[in-house]
Amino acid sequence: MRGLAWVLALLIVLLQYPLWLGKGSWLRVGELEREIAARKTANLALEARNAQLAAEARDLHSGYDALDERARFELGMVRANEVFFHVMEPAHRSATEVKRP
Repeated sequence: MRGLAWVLALLIVLLQYPLWLGKGSWLRVGELEREIAARKTANLALEARNAQLAAEARDLHSGYDALDERARFELGMVRANEVFFHVMEPAHRSATEVKRP
C-alpha cells in the first residue's frame, strides 16, 4: 500500500510540473501579461505621437498659415516687401575680462 501511495504522489508531481514550470506555466503567463502591459503603454505613446503628426499634416495640407510659419521659423524666409530684423544678444563677459579705467 505504501508503494502505491508513492506512485500516486509521483504522478501528482509529474502532472503539476507543466502547470508550474513548463512552457505554458503560470509563471510564464504572468511574464507575458507584464510584457503586454508594457507594450500597451508604448503603443499609447506612439498613438499620441501619430495623432500629433496627423494633425500637423492636415494643417500643412489645408492652409497656408502652417506653411508660412514653418518657412519663417525653420528656413528663415521672409515675404516680398518685408523687412527682417535679427536681434542678437550681447556676449557675456567672463570674470577675468574686467574693464579697467
